[in-house]
Amino acid sequence: MLLMSVSCEKDPGEGGNSTIYGKVWVREYNSSFTYLQEEYYGQDEDVYIIYGDDKMYSDHVKTSYDGTYEFKYLRKGDYRIFAYSKDSTGTTNAKIPVIKDVTISNNNETVEVPRIVIVN
Repeated sequence: MLLMSVSCEKDPGEGGNSTIYGKVWVREYNSSFTYLQEEYYGQDEDVYIIYGDDKMYSDHVKTSYDGTYEFKYLRKGDYRIFAYSKDSTGTTNAKIPVIKDVTISNNNETVEVPRIVIVN
């Protein structure tokens, strides 16, 4: 009986009725990152989600005109949300992830992610 109850537990991922949503904020600097030129909600930015302990991203969406993104139909569990940003420290030319960890604790829950701030 115990084995059946453990095998029926579902991992984080699609198939539920919960939602994770948030917004992406963009900061644009000059080439040496010494002067902030403008700030705005990121349009058409890629946002990724990792389900539970997965090693690779599980899904991704593009932000809307107002920087909003949304992942629907999720089950209870832990998730990692991220978007890529330029490295404003100048350590690397590669993009770096800006990561937010989120937990869905209940069925039919809507969780707002703190704003993801990226540098372009």
